[in-house]
Amino acid sequence: MSISSGFEGAVGNTPLIRLERLSQATGCDILGKAEFMNPGGSVKDRAARAIVHAAEKSGRLGTGGTVVEGTAGNTGISLAHLCRSRGYRCVIVMPDNQSAEKYAILQALGVELERVPAVPYADPNHYQRVAKRRAEEITGAVWADQFDNTANRDGHYATTGPEIWRDTEGRLDAFVAASGTGGTFGGTATFLKERGGSSLRTVLADPQGSALFRWVRDGELKAEGPGSITEGIGIGRVTANLRDAPIDEALHVTDLEAVGMAHYLLREEGLFLGSAAGVNVAAAVRLARHMGPGHRIATILCDSGHKYQSRLYDRDWLAGKGLLAATESEP
Repeated sequence: MSISSGFEGAVGNTPLIRLERLSQATGCDILGKAEFMNPGGSVKDRAARAIVHAAEKSGRLGTGGTVVEGTAGNTGISLAHLCRSRGYRCVIVMPDNQSAEKYAILQALGVELERVPAVPYADPNHYQRVAKRRAEEITGAVWADQFDNTANRDGHYATTGPEIWRDTEGRLDAFVAASGTGGTFGGTATFLKERGGSSLRTVLADPQGSALFRWVRDGELKAEGPGSITEGIGIGRVTANLRDAPIDEALHVTDLEAVGMAHYLLREEGLFLGSAAGVNVAAAVRLARHMGPGHRIATILCDSGHKYQSRLYDRDWLAGKGLLAATESEP
């Protein structure tokens, strides 16, 4: 045990959890990095810390400054915690189609929250573009720009990848994860590929409605399937954080699979996780069955299910989406 220095000192060094039932079922070690155990509750604590530190180091963010970001929620929550701890003002712009729990958490953390209509990225009123404009309007503000600010990827290269390599003692056959900003996948996959070489597979898990599966497979950015209920992952463009990341293959994961896996993890593994973790673990299981017994696969358990209780864990909401039957499915 050790004593951490404040909020940011407690970020990282999360455990790798062996998913016992799934490991037994596939004959592979399926390991989930417990990012829900970060102090802000998600993997985005790492990106927020890296982005704020980089802004401070460059001199763009100083005493009494403001951090502005467009986010689906988790990065905003992480930035809100970090700004509180370091004395910065925090302005968050979010699309209006996210879970109610995320808005409530952000308001409790005291951010200045602006909700905007959910529109395509090309629209000038997309939440990321609105955030950029807000940062330009505020004296002393910085735009976190989590999608294209490569401090995000660098933070995962410096921490997430080395932690997985350390805790597996270099015995790892594959890493699989979804991409939202591309920072987690880009930084972690790059580090692991450098250490493990060509024999270590780096696999992108992509939810339905995202364009990255087709981009990896066919070289074209084209959405695969209808829009997804997942939040914070899947995208229609290649971000600076994902560009040049080593991707050996991609797996397309449907909402039925993601919801089924999230509920299976609660029912059989006792883990209360969000939909992105459902996507990641569903892809890890499929990869394990493809590779065959005896392999070790790591993935990311991005955040807990607490922010999705009114959706992912609400039977009426799931029934309205035609997803209720998935909650009893077996992977």
